[in-house]
Amino acid sequence: MKIIKPNLLKKGDTIGILAPSGAMEDDTNLIRATKFFENRGYGIKLSENIYSKNRYLAGSDEERLNALHNMFLDKSVNAIICLRGGYGAIRLINKIDYNIIRQNPKIFCGYSDITALNAMFLKQAGLVTYSGPMILSDFGEEKLSEYTINKFFETVCDNKFDYKGTFWGGNLSTLVSLCGQDFIPDFKFTLFLEDLNEPAYKIDKMVTQLFNIEKLRNNTEAIAIGDFLDCESIDYIFEELGLPIIKNFPASHSNKKATIPYGLEII
Repeated sequence: MKIIKPNLLKKGDTIGILAPSGAMEDDTNLIRATKFFENRGYGIKLSENIYSKNRYLAGSDEERLNALHNMFLDKSVNAIICLRGGYGAIRLINKIDYNIIRQNPKIFCGYSDITALNAMFLKQAGLVTYSGPMILSDFGEEKLSEYTINKFFETVCDNKFDYKGTFWGGNLSTLVSLCGQDFIPDFKFTLFLEDLNEPAYKIDKMVTQLFNIEKLRNNTEAIAIGDFLDCESIDYIFEELGLPIIKNFPASHSNKKATIPYGLEII
């Protein structure tokens, strides 16, 4: 499948804020993030389900699916940043019309639960997305991370990234939730991983589950270890794989994170 890289972000573009996963409890950070982007010269468009709530989800599956499709179909929207993670993306992956994604390529950014969409958009539509900051946890924070903000704009506006190669992966527990799907790229990549609040044995179990997949094992050229916040020391889990390792890779649930081109070769 042809790999599609979206156009870079430029001043005056409109950023869509999409809620494909968890519900928003409070809109304080959303309001702050909206002002942040508007002050930088960007327009903002909210998905129609942004205030919806169905248990722990930002609306029903149908609401969230329609919001996702509509954001990609909307010609006035140049980039999409997800509101938050949580849970819900894997409920949509077998319902998404990937032709809509393929025919309307645009910047798409998120991490954590959004890893499921990053992976499936690349595999099923060929769209390069970005594993990076989101609205509530990053752009809407009262005290912004200068590193996170700078790296976001460097990557999506100037096509700059500090590492060479092709990176694929994301949140470990979300990747494991995709097992059983056709989600692994057909090309070689450096597998980057991050997670939080997991005991070492569960991280071991999840990494082992991924590497029991022959295609992932064959296509992984190296491991980039991001932050495993509030976790025990786990380097040995990756060292046992016998692959080259990049440590301190800037993928994280903390407020300091890079914006990582997902599936694009950086030379």
